[in-house]
Amino acid sequence: MMAATKKKDTQNQTLTVRQIRSGIGCPREMRETLIALGLRRIRHEVERMDTKETRGMIAKIPHLVEVVGDGGR
Repeated sequence: MMAATKKKDTQNQTLTVRQIRSGIGCPREMRETLIALGLRRIRHEVERMDTKETRGMIAKIPHLVEVVGDGGR
C-alpha cells in the first residue's frame, strides 16, 4: 500500500500585510503597488492570498510594508 501524500490547501494560505511607511515621495509605480495590495494608510493591514504575484508585489516595496502573519504556515 502506498503512503498518501499530503497536498497543501492553497485556498487557506494567506498573508497579512501591514503598511509601515507612507508612499508619499515614492515613484508612482510603488504607490500603485500599495493600492493594488489594498493598503491605504500607515498601520493598515490586509489579508491577501499567498501567491507568486502577491509575494512579488511585497518584494517590490519591502521598505513600505511588512508581513505580520502568514495564515498558518
